[in-house]
Amino acid sequence: MDEFSHLEIPLEVVKAATNNFTDKPIGYGGFGAVYKGELLLPTGPRTVAIKRLDRKSMQGNVEFWKEILMLSDLEHENLSPLLHFCREGDERILVYEYASGGSLDKHLDKASLTYLNRLKICIGAAKGIAYLHDPKINTQQQRVLHRDIKSSNILLDDKMTAKVSDLGLSKFGPANQARPYIVSNVVGTPGYIDPVYLETGILSKESDVYSFGVVLLEVICGRLCFKYDKDGGLVNAWKNCCDEDRLDDIIFPDLIKQRMDQQSLWTYVNIAKRCLNRNSKERPTMTKVIKELEFALHLQLNSKHDKANPSKMPISYRLMEEFNNHQDAKVLPSKGRILRRLLKGVNFEVKTL
Repeated sequence: MDEFSHLEIPLEVVKAATNNFTDKPIGYGGFGAVYKGELLLPTGPRTVAIKRLDRKSMQGNVEFWKEILMLSDLEHENLSPLLHFCREGDERILVYEYASGGSLDKHLDKASLTYLNRLKICIGAAKGIAYLHDPKINTQQQRVLHRDIKSSNILLDDKMTAKVSDLGLSKFGPANQARPYIVSNVVGTPGYIDPVYLETGILSKESDVYSFGVVLLEVICGRLCFKYDKDGGLVNAWKNCCDEDRLDDIIFPDLIKQRMDQQSLWTYVNIAKRCLNRNSKERPTMTKVIKELEFALHLQLNSKHDKANPSKMPISYRLMEEFNNHQDAKVLPSKGRILRRLLKGVNFEVKTL
C-alpha cells in the first residue's frame, strides 16, 4: 500500500490531537468512536474528525483499507474527504475533515432547520450518492454502492453543506458491471435497508435509493425511522398517511407552520414515495432524484404564498397529486384558489375545456 504513504501519519500525532484519546468522543459509528481533534501538521493546525477502530466492532482491516482505497481516489463536494490514516500495532485510525454542523440526524427535530434548508441538504446528499453510483463522473471509474445510507452518515459543514460519509461497508465494481451483486452477508442499519436486498441478498444501486428514500421521510417528518414504532414503522405509516390523505398527521409540525409551497411539497413527497417503491425496478435513479428535488427547491424559492395562515393549512396528498396529474390541462385553478377551497373544507374538482 505504498501508494497511500503520503496519507499516513504517526500515532503520536493522533494521540496529541486527542489527548491520548481521553477526550470524550463526539460520536460513535460501526467503525468505532469518533473524536474531535486539533491535528498539528507541517502546513499548520487543522481541526479534524478522528475515527478509531473498535476491535469489538463488526468492521476491521478490510473496511479500514476499503475506505482508504476509495476515498483516496474519490473527490466530490458532497463526500466527506479522507485526510490521513494511521496504522501502528493494533491501532487503525482514519482522519477526516471535521464537519462542524454534526450529522443530519441531530437536526431532524429542530424547528430552526427550515423546509428550504432541508431541501438543500437532501440535494447535496443525493449528489454525493449519485457521484458514487455513476462511473462516468467519479474518478475511480467504478460503480460504488454505499450500503449504509442513513441520516447519521450525512454530515454537515459550517455552511450546512451535506457530506456523505462512512464508506467502510460499500461495494464497488467495474463500470460495465450492469448486473446487481448477490451477497451472502446483508449489512446496513435496520430501518434503512432495502427489503429486496434484505430478503434476497441482491444488492443494487436501487438499494441505496431505497435507503435515501427513508432519509427523505426522516427529513420531512422530523424523526428517526427506528424511533417510530407506530403503524409498522415510519415507512408504512407514511404510506398509510398518503393513502388516507392525512399527511399533516406525520409531517413535522414545525414544517407545517412554515410557508411550504404545495407543489414543492408534492414534488418532494412523490419522489420520496418512488424511492420507497417495493419494486426496485420502479425506483428512480439518484440523478432523477436530484432533478426532482431541485425542482421542488425551485418551486419553493419562487412560490407566491397564499395570504391564509399557513399554520392552519391542511396538507392534501390527493389534491396535490390530482393537481400534478392535470398540469397539461388547458384550464388550471390557481394555487391560491385551491388553498382557499382547502381551508374552507370544500372538495375541488379540476375541469378542463
